[in-house]
Amino acid sequence: MPTVLYINGFRFFFWLNEHEPIHIHVERGKCSARIELVPKIAVSYNRGFKKNEMRSILDIIVCNYGKIIQAWNNTFDQ
Repeated sequence: MPTVLYINGFRFFFWLNEHEPIHIHVERGKCSARIELVPKIAVSYNRGFKKNEMRSILDIIVCNYGKIIQAWNNTFDQ
């Protein structure tokens, strides 16, 4: 499972058996979330992150959107 970003203790990564739509997983401690990136950024699930943590996660995704999409395409040959 390649880690794309590690920022403020949040690990942003893909599983190697991923499928569309393009999305990223986030973990910190025992908390996890999945965020879809297309057609728009949307939370698929949130297990344990507080609202302010989710805001931080979404801000990080917005700021690194191009890098995340490029990593997805490189990982899954798109």
